[in-house]
Amino acid sequence: MGEWISKEDALAKMQRYCAYQDRCHQEVRSKLLDMGVYGDWLEEIIVELIEENFLNEERFARSFARGKFRIKAWGRNRIRQELKRRNISSYCIRKAMEEIEEEDYQETLQAILTKKEASLNEPDFYKRNHKLARYAQSRGFEPELAWQIIGKLFSQ
Repeated sequence: MGEWISKEDALAKMQRYCAYQDRCHQEVRSKLLDMGVYGDWLEEIIVELIEENFLNEERFARSFARGKFRIKAWGRNRIRQELKRRNISSYCIRKAMEEIEEEDYQETLQAILTKKEASLNEPDFYKRNHKLARYAQSRGFEPELAWQIIGKLFSQ
């Protein structure tokens, strides 16, 4: 960036950044580095954001899981994978999974499978079901659950 920024200005920017939407530590750290904030200042700003509850990894994980499930219809496996990629702790990932109700989860999987099945032009029963299972897995849903729902929805 080149220009110098004070610790107070960096903190204020990060407070706004975190207030706008929940962030993970990795995003905040990366943003601070982009602003040219390093070392002790970077660590002190992160500590202050945590103490003031602008930065809360469990809250981030929970809202991330809710959002990706409700808006993008991602399965648990995909959500877990994305949270791990952001260096979220196992504890926070477990808490995030609590945000997804089992009934909603199965209804969502049924809806995406039904929609996908309507777009498939596959007359062969087995090939069609295999494509549906692969599609569900690519969205992050568990293979066993996908096959269970495919069996319930599309049995011969």
